[in-house]
Amino acid sequence: MVDKTDKQLVENFLNGDESAFNILISRYQQKIYWHARRMTGNHLDADEIVQEVLLVIFRKINEFKFESSLYTWIYKITSTRSINYLNKKKLYKFFSIDDDVSYNEIGSSEDIEQNILSKEKLELLDKALAKLPIKQREVFVMRHTENMSYEEIAAITGKSVGGLKANYFHALSKVMELMKGKLND
Repeated sequence: MVDKTDKQLVENFLNGDESAFNILISRYQQKIYWHARRMTGNHLDADEIVQEVLLVIFRKINEFKFESSLYTWIYKITSTRSINYLNKKKLYKFFSIDDDVSYNEIGSSEDIEQNILSKEKLELLDKALAKLPIKQREVFVMRHTENMSYEEIAAITGKSVGGLKANYFHALSKVMELMKGKLND
């Protein structure tokens, strides 16, 4: 059943096969988490958003008409929930990204120094992103981190490609300005 398409799995789930829903969720749960994490900058907030998104998917999957890909629909739900969460909680601060590199795995002092510099740059990026308006942050994350095309972002957000390009340009300019100022300090 794992090799079935999203459409087949949705149909199976709607016909009473709960294992089909579990397979769908296993396909998309990490993507949902990482998008929410990049939007909120925080593991606990991202986990809360994931739970909300999964509930929305469970409740509304019968309304999905496959006019877009299932992933686009899920991503839009995740984006909307993330923005709503940020607005509701007034979270405008990104926390530093967890350090994924174990110091036991790093061999030389050059590697340690490079890791510290990389982490500092990520922290600066997080702080710069926190100063962006939410819509600019969303476009920046989708375009820069997720490597999505403007057309994909437009399908998810419902915004025009021209407007998205403008938001991305403004976000990129602000991020570069903020990071340049911090790197020169």
